[in-house]
Order: sequence, then structure tokens, then C-alpha cells
Amino acid sequence: MSEVAQGEGIASQSESDPATYPLDQIDVSDPILFEQDTLWGYFERLRNEDPVHYVNSRDFGPFWSVTKFEDIQYVDKHHEIFSSYPTIVLGDQPEDFTFVSFIQADPPVHDEQRKAVQNVVAPRNLAELEPIIRQKVAAILDQLPVGETFNWVDEVSIDLTTQMLALLFDFPFEDRTLLTHWSDVAIATPELTGSESVTEDERRAQMGECLEYFTRLWHERKDQPLKFDLVSMLAHGESTKDMINNPMEYLGTLLLLIIGGNDTTRNSISGGIVALNENPVEYQKLRDNPALIPSMVSEIIRWQTPLSHMRRTANFDTELGGKQIKAGDKVVMWYVSGNRDSSVIDRADEFIIDRTNPRHHVSFGFGIHRCMGNRLAEMQLRVLWEEILKRFSQVEMMGEPVRVRSNFVRGYSDLQVRVHPL
Repeated sequence: MSEVAQGEGIASQSESDPATYPLDQIDVSDPILFEQDTLWGYFERLRNEDPVHYVNSRDFGPFWSVTKFEDIQYVDKHHEIFSSYPTIVLGDQPEDFTFVSFIQADPPVHDEQRKAVQNVVAPRNLAELEPIIRQKVAAILDQLPVGETFNWVDEVSIDLTTQMLALLFDFPFEDRTLLTHWSDVAIATPELTGSESVTEDERRAQMGECLEYFTRLWHERKDQPLKFDLVSMLAHGESTKDMINNPMEYLGTLLLLIIGGNDTTRNSISGGIVALNENPVEYQKLRDNPALIPSMVSEIIRWQTPLSHMRRTANFDTELGGKQIKAGDKVVMWYVSGNRDSSVIDRADEFIIDRTNPRHHVSFGFGIHRCMGNRLAEMQLRVLWEEILKRFSQVEMMGEPVRVRSNFVRGYSDLQVRVHPL
């Protein structure tokens, strides 16, 4: 199939009927599908008819879409076959401006660098963080304008995750909004968003400012005693103490940790409001039985799937789902599809807060790259909902949410709500 034909297919895909759209032209990387929330029929079609689906994309060239739960799990667990190098997103990075981080690396580099920072989310540290998180959540919720309509994304989702990032990095609190700004700019590429909201020159300039700021923090902390913040851990880690000499690796690692701590939790915080408002029976279950909060948190993360995909690159020729994958081929795991695979998850398209096995989902990935901060994300959401239920009978959605145009981050830019007191 020619790229011209594929491009024409993409242009009308979001307005077409997934059941009749030509199978060989389906390209689920189209960010408009995510912005308009019209992706589900296409993923269902691929799961049923072509679970390992080859497409020659207008924006990304040829790649394989992996859409079923067990195939995704297989790819994620076999890093020796499917490498995270050179990148974990569909679009290739510019050759003259390439980030490097341990999520894009295989063992031993991956394991050594991840070990340097993973203690920040060790059980002991999480236990110490919980009362701090609860205090921050309470302060945010107590200043919400009861009875007035406001944007939940700005006032709660972004505010809470930004404060948490500042805490984890021991970042100057007065400058904390820079963290969210840099996270947004880093993923604002035309390949992911379908638009050029930030020019490449602006993006590089902003990333340069991020690197300069964190370089200053590194030099301030490298000769101080080790503390449990991410910059100090990198500066003192045996495998990362020289990272400062490779600026693009330092920047890439920072962005990995910032985006990982920002977009995922932030969009699950918003996604939970959407899910409960769209499923009022489940919201009533929650009011009647707050003990369901931990189960609901896992269901929110599955239902929302804050990161839609991860890419791998085949190290050598292999077979997957009866298809012949060649060395060098892009293989894309669509977590957002695996989480709706009804052959593995009962009533997968439904939001059910008291599932028997709610943590059975692919949102955190599998194998060596399983999300490092998954327990922290779950804890933030749990504490948030514990505190919401103490204050409000309902967080009511006042209109349709505005979704982000991105095939990577599945999130929201605007969610108008009104909170009702108990």
C-alpha cells in the first residue's frame, strides 16, 4: 500500500465506521482518534481480526500494532527480542537532538541506572511520603470553590502532581510549575500530537533551560551527603555519577522521571472523575462503601490507561501472532487496547470498581520496564479519593472533557466540574 493511500485513509478515519473501514488501512497511531475518543472500534477490530497488524503510516513509516493483552505481555517480557533502543515512542528522535535514558536501554545499563533512583519509591519512603501527600491533597481540596464551575485539570490534577514532582526532586517550590511546563513541552512533538503547538526551535530552547536548571542542582548536591531526592541519587549513584558529562543522557533521564511522575498520575486523577460521572452506579457504590477505593484506583488506571503505547524494536527476525517480524521492525504495544481485551478481562469495556482482580491490567507494563513508580501513583490516587469522600458528595462533570491530541499520553486539557459538599 502506498503512503499516499495510507495518508488519505488517515484523513477520514476518525469520521468513518470502524466496522467497515478497510482493515489494511487502519492506523491507530492517528492522534485525532485519541483526541476525539473514536479509537475503540478500531482497536476492537484489530484485536478480533488482525491482532498483530502491519501498517505503513503516513507519519511513522511501517510498524506492527500489537493489540491483545497476552501478545503485549509477551513483547514486554522479552526484552532480549524486542529492544527499547533507540526509543519507546513511535516517532524517531531527531539525530542531532536525541535524548537518552534507561527506559530506552537494555540490560545491563537499564538495570544499573534504574537501581540508582528506585529507592525513592521504596516501601519505607512511600510510608514517609503518605502523610505529606495527604496534607497536600487536603490543602488543594479545601481551597476549591464549592458551588462554582472550575477546571479540575488545572486546580487539582496538575497542582497535586506538580507538588509531588517538586517533592521527589527536592525542586525549589516557587519554581515548581516549570516541571509541568517542561513535561508538556517535551512531548509536544508533531508526531505525537498531530500539530505543532511548540516549534522545534522553541522545544530545544526550553529543554536547554531544563538542562541548565538541573545541572545547577546537580553541582549543588554532588558534594553534599546523599539525600532521598532524585537529583542527589543520580549524582551519587555508582552507575550515574558521571552522567553529568553526557548532557543528553542527563536530560533524557530527567525527562523520563518528570514525565513518568507527571502525565500518568495527572491523567488518572482526571480520568477517575470522567469514569465515575459516566458510570453513576459505580459512583454510588463508592459512596456506599469507601473501602472500595483501592480497588477503584486500579480500575481507574486500567480504564484510563494514561500512556497509550510503548514501542520496541526487533533485535532479530522472530514470529509474533503468526506474523513474521524482521530485525529492525518497529513493534508497538498498545496498552490502551490490551486493557480492553475481553478475552482476558471480563467485561473489559465497562468501568467496574469492585472487580475480582482489578490489578490485572497492562497500564504499568511488564518485565524489566514495569513502571517504577506504580505504587506511588496508586497511593496518590488512593489518598486523593479518601480525602474527596470526606468533603464532597459528588464531583460533578459539567460538560464533555477536552482530551489531549496525542497517541502517547492519553489525557485531558480541560475538565469542567462542580463540587458538592456533603
